[in-house]
Amino acid sequence: MAQFTINALRFDPYKNFKFRVKWDGRYVAGISKVSALKRSTEVVEHREGGDPSTSRKSPGRTKYDPVTLERGVTHDTDFEVWANKIWNYGSLAGAESSLADFRKDVILDVFNEAGQKVLSYQLYRCWVSEFQALPDLDANANAVAIQTLRLETEGWERDYAVTEPAEPRFEEPA
Repeated sequence: MAQFTINALRFDPYKNFKFRVKWDGRYVAGISKVSALKRSTEVVEHREGGDPSTSRKSPGRTKYDPVTLERGVTHDTDFEVWANKIWNYGSLAGAESSLADFRKDVILDVFNEAGQKVLSYQLYRCWVSEFQALPDLDANANAVAIQTLRLETEGWERDYAVTEPAEPRFEEPA
């Protein structure tokens, strides 16, 4: 098990607005929102033959909810290129899907207010189940156009090698 050191000076929990998403060894530009990492385990109820009134419970299958990424529409094609590996409209018969590389491991890094990495999660065997290239367009609106990518994942885990950093301290002038 990993060894943890506690920063006795930090009382505030980490904020949810400093994060980056990485796949294929590099950070993806402009992601502004990531849905929660959530897993749930089914409950299997059973009872013993000699126990007339109570059920026992044990864990069953565990499933991981999809993770949705959002970002403003730009010329960057990372979302679309990955989504096209699942279904590429207009491809020749037999080449609509890229079966060899449509799955990717994704890394989600969380940073403190000073920009130091404090948490990291690896999402395993992700693939795109939904891609929204453009939102509803409205000539009377005043908003950023958002792309979304919905990722199915077969599991995730925290990288315990990322430990709590020593937080910066500014010295007062003498």
